[in-house]
Amino acid sequence: MDKLIQITSGRGPLECQWVVAKVLKVFLEEAKDNKIDYEIIHRENGDENLTLKSVTILLKAKELKEFLKTWLGSICWTGKSTFRKLHKRSNWFIGVFELEGLEKINFNEKDIQFQTTRSQGSGGQNVNKVNTAVRATHLPTGQSVFVQDTRSQLENKKLSVTRLKEKVLEQNIIQLQKRMQETWNNHLQVQRGSPTRTFSGTDFKKNYQEKSFKKQRNVLKNELKNYKNDLN
Repeated sequence: MDKLIQITSGRGPLECQWVVAKVLKVFLEEAKDNKIDYEIIHRENGDENLTLKSVTILLKAKELKEFLKTWLGSICWTGKSTFRKLHKRSNWFIGVFELEGLEKINFNEKDIQFQTTRSQGSGGQNVNKVNTAVRATHLPTGQSVFVQDTRSQLENKKLSVTRLKEKVLEQNIIQLQKRMQETWNNHLQVQRGSPTRTFSGTDFKKNYQEKSFKKQRNVLKNELKNYKNDLN
């Protein structure tokens, strides 16, 4: 199972961009702990060093539902701004969303069609009299490259596969960026209230509170309070 996840500051200020970078680190650490493979597909740097406006991650695992259940939604960080000392705000929100409806292009060498021809020199002169040049076409996308770097057909074929793969992946990134822009527009305003997780402090070390745990704790507090009242 593959999932594309975007962590975004939305329209949030620099503080939210800093939170995105911090949350990304925790997110990836937990992914590792849960034996989830990941690949950072795209990142948009923030306005200051060590900040991020958004980052898109490809997750790969047999089961991702339970892991994502504890992440998808709004994330709140509680703390004073390190960029604006006198700012009164203490709650900063970012969003974690799933990018849906985008099919990742799979590059398979079996989908390549090869054609050989004579290498061409300047002025249209044949470099040699044998078919050493290679044109490689990726049939699912229609992308193609022409390689005549060497006098070896085999070497040119290897080069064509490498260059074609880069070209196809580049096309994939363009599609991904388009999809991310659409998602960005849908989530420009990160939802407040009932955050999936709440962090505090500057180290982000296992100090988050999950929504379900917070609810259970409040229930226990009320039970203890009622118990004390009964004793009195």
